[in-house]
Amino acid sequence: MKRMFAGLTLLLAGIPAFAQPTATTGPVPSLVPKPVAEATTPKPPAPVTAHALTREDLSAYLDGLLPTTLKRTGVAGAVVVVVRDGQVIFSKGYGYADVAKKKPVDPATTLFRPGSISKLFTWTAVMQLKEQGKLDLDKDINTYLDFKIPDAFGKPITLKNLMTHTPGFEETIKNLGTYDVAKHRPLGVALKAWVPTRIFPPGEVPAYSNYGAALAGYIVQRVSGEPFEQYIQHHIFTPLGMRHATFEQPLPKALAPDMSQGYETASGEPKKFEIIDMSPAGALSAAGDDLAHFMIAHLNNGSYNGAEILKPETAKFMHSMALQVAPDVAGMAYGFYHEDRNGHDVIGHGGDTQFFHSDLHLIMDENVGLYISMNSSARPDSVPITSTRREFFDGFMDRYFPARPSPTPPAIASAKTDAEMVAGRYRVSRRSETNFLSTGDLFGQVAVAANDDGTISVPIFLNDTGKPKKYREIAPGHWREVDGPHNTDVIMKDGHVDTLMTDEFPQIMTVQRVPDWESDGWRLPLICAAIVMLLLTVLFWPIKALLRWRYKRPLDLNGRAATLYRLARAVALVDVIFVIGWAIFLTRAETDLTVLTSANDWVIRVIQLIGVVGVIGTIAILLEFWTALFEPRPWWTKATDGLLALAALVFVWFTFGYHLLSFSLNY
Repeated sequence: MKRMFAGLTLLLAGIPAFAQPTATTGPVPSLVPKPVAEATTPKPPAPVTAHALTREDLSAYLDGLLPTTLKRTGVAGAVVVVVRDGQVIFSKGYGYADVAKKKPVDPATTLFRPGSISKLFTWTAVMQLKEQGKLDLDKDINTYLDFKIPDAFGKPITLKNLMTHTPGFEETIKNLGTYDVAKHRPLGVALKAWVPTRIFPPGEVPAYSNYGAALAGYIVQRVSGEPFEQYIQHHIFTPLGMRHATFEQPLPKALAPDMSQGYETASGEPKKFEIIDMSPAGALSAAGDDLAHFMIAHLNNGSYNGAEILKPETAKFMHSMALQVAPDVAGMAYGFYHEDRNGHDVIGHGGDTQFFHSDLHLIMDENVGLYISMNSSARPDSVPITSTRREFFDGFMDRYFPARPSPTPPAIASAKTDAEMVAGRYRVSRRSETNFLSTGDLFGQVAVAANDDGTISVPIFLNDTGKPKKYREIAPGHWREVDGPHNTDVIMKDGHVDTLMTDEFPQIMTVQRVPDWESDGWRLPLICAAIVMLLLTVLFWPIKALLRWRYKRPLDLNGRAATLYRLARAVALVDVIFVIGWAIFLTRAETDLTVLTSANDWVIRVIQLIGVVGVIGTIAILLEFWTALFEPRPWWTKATDGLLALAALVFVWFTFGYHLLSFSLNY
């Protein structure tokens, strides 16, 4: 489960309307690919040599890489497991599970929190019940629930939608995690507390959903008649011999001593065990070697060491393509997402809690599995932990399964014109729209740029030098990374660019074009200018009063005019306090998701009460400006009052437009 807040909505998490029936791939209706100038012609590929994937080479490679990586990023400990052809060929812990006690990471027993990799167990359970005829992936999920998902868009949500992250739910964060066991809610209670608003039609727009995955787990629980945690224990863990794995929260007494500490950084204090209400979406605790059993079972089409958790035909179906809305970008299997690389068929999943960060990759055509998990979030001044994991996977693939040399086609003749069409602001589909977290849209939009050489750049995708990567259009609507392996497809709708789909991150979300009227290119400067004006008004109010006192110049206003003058400044102060209150609350939430729980509803209500005073008080600011217009005051004071009135109106628009005074406390 990705840490997500405001400007961080762009990550993964959800880092993301592809499957619109009317959508077509390509930025313009009819273009003929033709070579252009030599400046856009790519260099010929360099020859590559693959290393032998052996225990010895892995030891030499990883023993040189991991300790340096941990030190560079401030990560306390990590575990790496590699399997091939049904055998574990490498399994090792690096660093510490407990820094203070100098307790090393043991891949056989040390428990890490793989986060959203938990979902793969949920999806596997769904497939078990499907092959037993107890679940239908194409049936309305309300059939299996004891509460109703409200109708929307004229279509029901199906299990296939949940498995491909296309139910259409907006992002949910509230009560995602807590440290207090007493506040841990049963799965059904957590799901029924609030059904997220559906902002997309089901089956059309990938938008990563923890709530959707938790729904699937609840369906497993109801249909099987077993609590979710026990179902996974009986039907997956036990058959696979996963003795150091559990979904139980808190941990069973027998496993608790083996739990790794979680850290912000290795030099910091250990954090408490995270309790996750939406347990099917991310509550797993497991040792690295146990994940090896799970990887081998899926690579072996459902069986491990004689035990079968899925029939071969079911496993193959689960791994097959379930959703691919852009032809040149790897799509979604049933729960796994494709991350094909270097010409190889790769499925997998990533996972994050607040302090643990993990990736699992299955290279299907090579019968190889790779798992890495780290128990720290890394230093703020180092490479982001998501980039560290990405570099690890890229390095592994390039070393052992490098891409075959192949020339990249030249850019098409219309690339420069198309780049200008594609340029603009975009946002990820994994987002909130109906609550205060919609403020993330102010900070999470991405400006795609058209370059002079006919390429486009996306500032969140950086190359090895830290500069934005460039993408060259090599076919209508299809853009290839310059001197790199990644692809981006442009999807059109009604003759306009609608969506970008890129394999820079999995197809669990999309990057959607932002309408001009919603662009943060003008909204953010306008809001910032309004806040600055309100702040300057507040700051100069006492300064001007002191200067008048110092030079014995009384306020040149009387009666109603003087009252309105003071009220206007007081309302500006209230507005500033309101903005600061939200800023503090959301900043705390960015570093600690447990801030976003029901226990802090009262904080939101207090901030909102201040906001209500500010909104109503806008009347005083407008009256003060109106009064100033018809009085013999200097023009600059009238201009100042006018700017203050404009700032107050922007404040009101901002407050309501981004749901900062929403009556509902669901988010």
